[in-house]
Amino acid sequence: MSRYHVSGWQNSYQEGSDGDVLKNKLGIVTRDDMDHAELMLLRKLYVDVLGQLPQGPVTVRLIREWHRRWLGNVYAWAGYERSVNMSKGGFPFAAADRIPALLDDYDRRCLARYTPCFGILRKDLIEAVALTHVEFILIHPFREGNGRIARLLADVMAVQAGLGPLDYSPWESHRSEYIQAIQMGLMGDYQPMKIWVGRVVPDDDT
Repeated sequence: MSRYHVSGWQNSYQEGSDGDVLKNKLGIVTRDDMDHAELMLLRKLYVDVLGQLPQGPVTVRLIREWHRRWLGNVYAWAGYERSVNMSKGGFPFAAADRIPALLDDYDRRCLARYTPCFGILRKDLIEAVALTHVEFILIHPFREGNGRIARLLADVMAVQAGLGPLDYSPWESHRSEYIQAIQMGLMGDYQPMKIWVGRVVPDDDT
């Protein structure tokens, strides 16, 4: 079954996949093959993006472009905002019809304020990554790949600050606590996420 509960026209699955794989340009029908394809393409995107870091603020437009470059050869909707409502584990992400306005606000309130990260202190990087990461995940603007794009954004910020890319293994080994930290952002409490970001951002002297 899908990892998410979704509704709407983007809830279309590849024929022969038994509802495990979203409709795609490559005709992939197994989750393992799709995971492999997405991973290989993500690695290429990382090389391209980290090899030529944004020199100014990261923008929503740029994030859309990252998504398109990553998955454009796989999904017809890559780079476009999702048109379906989504939830995970009973937790609803932003309603699809609110995404354009939320992204406009995210552009102004988060990205323009917290990026770029050249020359900033570690404590300021932790705050910047925590807020931008939480807000992006809560919006969940894309049909697929939001967590990985959010981590790419965090890695870009960390590399700009001279402290990345980041090792996310603490998040993976404590996934429920990480998810709870994301959810606390709904109430404007970013402190839990700052703690988890602090666990993946290396010390300045390492």
